[in-house]
Amino acid sequence: MTPIKTGIIGCGNISRIYFTNLLTYPEIELAAAADLDIERARERAEEFGIAKAYTVDELLADPEIEIVVNLTIPAAHASICKRALEAGKHVYVEKPLAVTREEGREVLALAAEKGLRVASAPETFLGGGIQTCRKLIDDGAIGQPVSVSGFMLGGGHESWHPDPEFYYAIGGGPMFDMGPYYLTAFVTLLGPIRRVTGSAVITYPERTITSEKKRGQTIKVETPTHLAGVLDFASGAVGTLITSFDAKAGTSLPNIEIHGSAGTLLVPDPNNFGGTVKLRRAGGDWEEIPLTHGYTHNNRGIGVADMARAIAENRPHRASGEMAYHVLEAMHGIHDASRDGVHYIMASSCARPEPMPALAVQES
Repeated sequence: MTPIKTGIIGCGNISRIYFTNLLTYPEIELAAAADLDIERARERAEEFGIAKAYTVDELLADPEIEIVVNLTIPAAHASICKRALEAGKHVYVEKPLAVTREEGREVLALAAEKGLRVASAPETFLGGGIQTCRKLIDDGAIGQPVSVSGFMLGGGHESWHPDPEFYYAIGGGPMFDMGPYYLTAFVTLLGPIRRVTGSAVITYPERTITSEKKRGQTIKVETPTHLAGVLDFASGAVGTLITSFDAKAGTSLPNIEIHGSAGTLLVPDPNNFGGTVKLRRAGGDWEEIPLTHGYTHNNRGIGVADMARAIAENRPHRASGEMAYHVLEAMHGIHDASRDGVHYIMASSCARPEPMPALAVQES
């Protein structure tokens, strides 16, 4: 296929891995970098040999750019997505799809109106770890899935991130930061969610930054930092998800464990592409399962490449906006259920994305 000209908006912390990888995917021609801070865009363009460093307006006005990769902060995700769609460009956006459900619906509706595509991170479910687990489940290795449990507990980002404030603002917190990885893996493996409930708290109303460059500054916490959710899947399986920035001493819990009628599956960290897959069949011992799929390194950007190829092949792309919206709604639903003391009934659904081809070529 002819590579599709692509531009990145947002040249912050996460952008380096996207620049690095998008330069290697044959489906993509990375043609431009843009940022609100034009100097930052110029730095990235020079660092990675990108032909054009643009303001946001300049990139959106370039008729040759067909895909925009939106790596802005979460609060800007929806507005930049809508501007790109209005400019006639397909969009791939970092997670979450948007901060609010209303904004997420607006992005999808505009894409449908314009006949354009929206894709969203996380794309880690396309990696060899989750895809191997998908194949095991689809092949019946654990029988009928009964339950899934996911655990993401840590001490927060103020100890290492140079700009941690937005993790504690509305639209942040451990659920919106890390929940997309877990919930996207859940939906990939078990299908869509029917209803959710949960509890959520702010344990520490203020956080003190201990990382450089803002050491000693304080953050007012505006969003829950420990959440425990329960999810009922349309398939009948029941899920548990705990996300926390309040586990100061860490955890020994697994990332994801799935129980079925005939076995148990240990799923690797959904924030990564590879990892160790373990299976225990009923009456047997734990066994490590060799990965059946490639893309086991930090392959961020593979969702962009998959969308580009899907455009050329006229098929659905895997990291769909519909799945990203479904995940966004579930995260909000857990917050709503805690606040209101109810079960939240999901209004959206989505298809399980098609599996990746087995034994796909790994990126080095």
